[in-house]
Amino acid sequence: MAKQPHLLVEEGDVHDIALLPGDPGRVDRIADHCDDSEVVAQNREYKVVNATYEGVDLTISSTGIGCPSAAIAVEELSRVGVETFLRVGTIGALQEDIEVGDMIVATGAAKEEGTSKRYESEVYPAVPDYGALTSLVQSAEDNDEEVHVGPIVSDDAFYNEDEDFVEDWNDAGLLAVEMEAATVFSLARRKGLAAGAICTVDGNLVAGTQKGADSDDELPEKAKNNVARAIDISLDAVTRLA
Repeated sequence: MAKQPHLLVEEGDVHDIALLPGDPGRVDRIADHCDDSEVVAQNREYKVVNATYEGVDLTISSTGIGCPSAAIAVEELSRVGVETFLRVGTIGALQEDIEVGDMIVATGAAKEEGTSKRYESEVYPAVPDYGALTSLVQSAEDNDEEVHVGPIVSDDAFYNEDEDFVEDWNDAGLLAVEMEAATVFSLARRKGLAAGAICTVDGNLVAGTQKGADSDDELPEKAKNNVARAIDISLDAVTRLA
């Protein structure tokens, strides 16, 4: 198969399992937790790195922000050999008892985004693969980490999540909101592939806090620390899935 036009990868360049952070800078952070790593390609918001963790080969690829760019990453990576996708990102809490720095493993994602609806009806569920989901939860338990496990929502409009949206999502029992999982889950399912997601809470919309609101940095300190722990959990999940 020809080189993919956005990620600039071709068959043989990547491994079966891929971790998908949004931020290209977080690709490097994940790679730092691995035993070795090598940059495969970099273009626009996409940085692709191959790495080894505890003897298991994996690929790390950024997706950029939002479902449209995440869909490009899943489409192109799946065409060149990736079979399992684990999103490793950040997320805004929608329940009062979820604190900044907590971690969430998604059991499904409501489709408040437009990309997955170009592939299928919005009534079809955006859900993770059971094996990917349980591997993330079991890896957290083995690391003595507590995670919130439940449904989230993927939304396109970061700056238009007003009080009515937040109240409705809160009433529905959705744990948190992010911008990529619904499309990652939906595309993987349609292709007969696997996907899961673990995200670190960087703000709480019910409490009125957003990432970057009180600091020059994008993430609060506790969220930064727990991003590292979420990375460790996701890498342990990779060894289980392998």
